[in-house]
Amino acid sequence: MGVPSDVPGDPWARLRAFTRARIGLERCGDSLSTEALLKLQLDHAHARDAIYQSVDFAALAARLGTDSRILQVRSAAADRVTYVRRPDLGRQLDDRSRSLLEGERAQGPWDVAFVIADGLSSAAVNDHAAAVLVACTQRLAGWKRAPIVLAAAARVALGDEISVLLNVDLCVVLIGERPGLSVANSLGIYLTWRPRIGHRDADRNCVSNIHGDGLSYEQAADKVSWLLSEARRRRLTGTALKEDTASRLLEPPNGQPPHLSEE
Repeated sequence: MGVPSDVPGDPWARLRAFTRARIGLERCGDSLSTEALLKLQLDHAHARDAIYQSVDFAALAARLGTDSRILQVRSAAADRVTYVRRPDLGRQLDDRSRSLLEGERAQGPWDVAFVIADGLSSAAVNDHAAAVLVACTQRLAGWKRAPIVLAAAARVALGDEISVLLNVDLCVVLIGERPGLSVANSLGIYLTWRPRIGHRDADRNCVSNIHGDGLSYEQAADKVSWLLSEARRRRLTGTALKEDTASRLLEPPNGQPPHLSEE
């Protein structure tokens, strides 16, 4: 239900402080106000741009530094339109990428592989992936890490084939989440123990909603490091691994209430 433009004050203002969802929008007659409609159209454009724009993998590799080797691969989806329409192709490596990773297998086995995948939001990867990955790796002293893999036109499950070829125990996929009308640049992280092709999503753990108004980089890295340690100790991920990190990880930054994503 909207708020008539002639009502003094804004009774919804206090609630809007807790969410970016569209609540109590001003209306003009039976329609949205011009301001609300234009904001809706702008956010829809941001969401579309996040899906169809490309990740700048060269700039991303530069931000990751030279401490780790970096491999670049892509899925069997030849272009962005195919990727959006054919999720199955986004879960398979193309032939060149498969050969590249097969050549790296002899360097394993590895404790963990980090894969940065564009997913459905290039904006999320461009904005957050490098900082989140660095924060994660700083918490994994003593772990044998595979080369970082940058994956274009990739779905979460592409990490399974990558991990099989590299011979790793744990796969961590950082991926752009499906953009919504409140957040177009949200990053998600998926963890899988002993990945295999055809793995079920129920066998993964997910840390999501990482963006400026969501989970901070430090909070996300703390959650990931805890999950990785428990996954290795218990030799599993997914619904059988329940997160039990300290309550401080769930506290909003700077005492401010978190914005809630529509996703």
